[in-house]
Amino acid sequence: MPIKVFDFFSGCGGTSRGFVQAGLDSVFALDFDHDAVETFRANFAETHIEKRDIRRLKTKAISELIEAQNGEPILFCGCAPCQPFTKQNTTRVAEDDRAPLLNSFSRFVRHYRPHYVFIENVPGMQKVKKGGPFDKFCRMLKSKGYSIATDVVAAQDYGVPQRRRRLVLIASRVGDVALPAPTHGPKAGNNYSTVGEWIGHFPAINAGDEHPDIPNHRAAQLSPTNLERIQVTPVGGDRRDWPDHLQLDCHRNYDGHVDVYGRMKWDAPATGLTTRCISLSNGRFGHPEQNRAISVREAAALQTFPDDFVFSGSLNSQAKQIGNAVPTKLAEVVGRYVIEHWENNRHG
Repeated sequence: MPIKVFDFFSGCGGTSRGFVQAGLDSVFALDFDHDAVETFRANFAETHIEKRDIRRLKTKAISELIEAQNGEPILFCGCAPCQPFTKQNTTRVAEDDRAPLLNSFSRFVRHYRPHYVFIENVPGMQKVKKGGPFDKFCRMLKSKGYSIATDVVAAQDYGVPQRRRRLVLIASRVGDVALPAPTHGPKAGNNYSTVGEWIGHFPAINAGDEHPDIPNHRAAQLSPTNLERIQVTPVGGDRRDWPDHLQLDCHRNYDGHVDVYGRMKWDAPATGLTTRCISLSNGRFGHPEQNRAISVREAAALQTFPDDFVFSGSLNSQAKQIGNAVPTKLAEVVGRYVIEHWENNRHG
């Protein structure tokens, strides 16, 4: 009896793919971004996907799909766009029209009361003042009889080759829940996954080129100056390794933002990928050895997407989809935990 997944902010499918890898069944997906929906559709042929705005979707719109599960366990995931809660966002949460997305998701949870609920988002979402979207959502869950486990976790603790801190919530109405134990790192007695383990097998390409046989193995073009900059940057190095004539005026006598234009290290996790993860100037996104930023395919691998997962849209759109995605390995660990939890509590 596989647990049925309803993914309300599916994006390109990181969460759903991880759950499927764990043994759950992807039934429904919803997203408003055209390219993300096309990516999801290309990788989940059996899933019913809607390109809709959740704020305009009536609760009863999925009633037939719910009824079709014949009482089998259901998981709702609501990994809403995180920009209203990021440090970089200067707009007040109350003024950002994306903030009510969690409230819209709450409407579906209240009505259908799925067996499980999963949320992944940026740290900071839970720090919005009492009575904010996340606080209201947690209080709603408790009022409906859910047990909740929530905390900020490190993605590298769950096999993701990337230092990425995320807020995770798991809720259940069939028994008390906890967050899954780490699978990697000192607490697990297991080494962290590394950049080399996940992208070292991809063949070399030049900046601006695309490999003819590997889907999405395409790197952004570099200006002559930026090409010279990456050529003088050693493995794991950054702008502090450049000669004076390559320095940017804004970086002179300034010690911050040293990750920009930096190269990754083979033997360590990457820094957190963003929606601009294929841009050399927007983070430590330089390939460890080749003179370019990482390709879309390599960025996807660092988010632990399998190599046969294909992405639609422009180069920038693909990078945005990948940067916004839940790492599939993180979702897979959560999925395995939920399956075990259901088996232990289904008759309780």
